[in-house]
Amino acid sequence: MPNNIITRSDLSGLIPENVTREIIQGVAAESAVLRMGRRLPNMTSRTQAMNVLDMLPMAYWVDGDTGFKRTSKQAWDKKKIYAEELAVIIPIPEAVLDDADYDIWAEIKPRIVEAFGQKIDSAVLFGHNKPASWRESIVDTATAAGAVVTATDDTFTDIMGEGGVISKVEESGFMPTGAIGAVKMRAKLRGIHDTLGNPVFKTDMQGNTQYALDGAPMYFPVNGAFDTEKALMIMGDFNQLVYAIRQDVTYKILDQATIVDPETKEVVYSLAQQDMVALRAVMRLGWEIPNPINSLQPDESLRTPFAVYAPAAE
Repeated sequence: MPNNIITRSDLSGLIPENVTREIIQGVAAESAVLRMGRRLPNMTSRTQAMNVLDMLPMAYWVDGDTGFKRTSKQAWDKKKIYAEELAVIIPIPEAVLDDADYDIWAEIKPRIVEAFGQKIDSAVLFGHNKPASWRESIVDTATAAGAVVTATDDTFTDIMGEGGVISKVEESGFMPTGAIGAVKMRAKLRGIHDTLGNPVFKTDMQGNTQYALDGAPMYFPVNGAFDTEKALMIMGDFNQLVYAIRQDVTYKILDQATIVDPETKEVVYSLAQQDMVALRAVMRLGWEIPNPINSLQPDESLRTPFAVYAPAAE
């Protein structure tokens, strides 16, 4: 039997540690959120509290040589990160494994990476199927703070001008560090021309286009998570998107389990009876937006590190 076939004895234990590390790295590269956000130390419990600056000290002029000096204070608030579980089960007939003459892991790993990255981005950026304990999504948070610019025919002004997407972030007291855009934004940016008709984002047709806005790099995820009905681009200070991992990706091979449909509760597979095994992959993580108070925007309801470039109404 060739060495690259997974035998029954190979399936009796956990997946090798190096495979686990590779999946973690892959998810971080696949997910726009994990790639651009700031990772905190791993969580030691399901919840983790962060101290966030909530009140700034104030200074006062002293009235005359013998005037009384006033006191002030600085205060912090606590925000919590809640770790939630992300998982997938991949059933595989044992006959397929026994007959395989190619690397099964090479086929499975990219799909796990893609599935985990898509779910993380979709929940954090747009709130799709997010766990109940998680905060509102980045798009919903920016919308509530009024940091939304609707697309017009003047893309350059929409993004770079007064009242544009970048200025919405700056008005909240944050400096943009990057942008996440839908793939269709690439065409909109390539279509921007200066007053002489020269393209702003492409001057050499033979070289790679370096997409950046006012020095902030752009990233265009292709994992299917970006909801173009809600946003064309999200601009912001991604140091304010923090996440922490409670449990790295772990694996378990199931060979006696019964797998049921989560909605109907009907049996989908009976692994022992159908001579199947299933790979279960699980990770747990949480995220938060610290959004500390600053001198430019002390009102938290109007302060947001992110702004949304929304599609034009049809």
